Amino acid sequence: MTTSDPTAPGGLGQRGEPTSAYVWVWLPGATEAVVAGRLDAAGAAFMFTYGRSYRDRPGAIPLYLPELPLQPGRIRPLHDLPVAGCLADLGPDAWGRRVILARHFGRITPSSDTGDLGLLTYLLESGSDRIGALDFQTSASTYTPRAASATLEELQTAAERLERGEPLSPALDAALLRGTSIGGARPKALVDDGDRHLIAKFSSITDPYPVVKAEGVAMDLARRVGLDVAASEVTSSLRKDVLLVERFDRTRVPGERRQLVSALTILGLHELTGRYATYPDLADQIRARFTEPAATLRELFSRIVFNIAIGNTDDHARNHAAFWDGATLALTPGYDLCPQPRSGQEAAQAMAIGRQGERRSQFRVCLDAADVYQLTRAEASEIVERQVAVINEEWDDAADAVRLTTLERRLLWRRQILNPFVDYDS
Repeated sequence: MTTSDPTAPGGLGQRGEPTSAYVWVWLPGATEAVVAGRLDAAGAAFMFTYGRSYRDRPGAIPLYLPELPLQPGRIRPLHDLPVAGCLADLGPDAWGRRVILARHFGRITPSSDTGDLGLLTYLLESGSDRIGALDFQTSASTYTPRAASATLEELQTAAERLERGEPLSPALDAALLRGTSIGGARPKALVDDGDRHLIAKFSSITDPYPVVKAEGVAMDLARRVGLDVAASEVTSSLRKDVLLVERFDRTRVPGERRQLVSALTILGLHELTGRYATYPDLADQIRARFTEPAATLRELFSRIVFNIAIGNTDDHARNHAAFWDGATLALTPGYDLCPQPRSGQEAAQAMAIGRQGERRSQFRVCLDAADVYQLTRAEASEIVERQVAVINEEWDDAADAVRLTTLERRLLWRRQILNPFVDYDS
């Protein structure tokens, strides 16, 4: 790859960690990756430079706008971010970082600190089958995927051993590494089933309630109320629950990938400022930059209502995303819809619902903010009433589908699912 910066890549920093990485991309409709440019450490920030060969390539697209316009020279991250958000989206979260830490230090312990390794180490050592259509390599000329396969049972066993701080065999370590780049804090792995690409979410040894089944029933209910959500099913492995979620960033065409960015990136924020993300700000972006904005705003509003209905207060900006085709954005199917534990009835969403900053988990707040989503109050009320009716009518069928026990139903129903707080007036 030829860049405008002739400095040789691949050097090591003071801690023996890499100081640069090549970014590869699957262009829209392509089944093989091409090198797009290089990411370099520059003090506390990371600069990106497009390769000249990529800029001259027919069909080349900016990796994301406005962050990384297709231009020569080093590009500094916007908004004082340490790294462009579209690249930060691809890094492993808590679970993936723990897997990589265990590879470096043999095992993880209660004192293990994910800050012991730098960003480029995490990007270069996490699995290549990451969410979206980008990957990171040490070479500009040869693409070498970091991937391994294992059965669902082997992956679950490996995840449990890692949680307990036990060492892994080289084969299981490599297989578990494949799922390190898909984000999230909970144990998970990537599984292929014929032409289906799945995320397997495992039960954790620290789960205080049936988290896997709870997310499974929430995803089922979401489909029943008419939301666009990822296909999913609850199965079992080694007598434990596993949620299989079909990936929407892959297609039925072997090798094809779809690029996407998180709402956090769309809003120009990062992890430390993510608390400032709001649904009205996202709605403004939808109106300005998304395809089919009216339908998308209605879908977003419906998802907010549903999150309140099922007690999912973990609706932060990384749990929303959009496809990126080089010019426009389109909302992805919903994901990570999981009822959260609560000690009482009061709850609040992770992102403000209305322009006044109100985030209380109540339908009234949604109705008061209807105009933000280009809905009349009557239209918003109809969405709320329909969702509540469907959840009430089809709860038992959805619970049966994920094999919730009688006790598990009691733990969820009218506690997380349709908690009375959602209907309070104030």
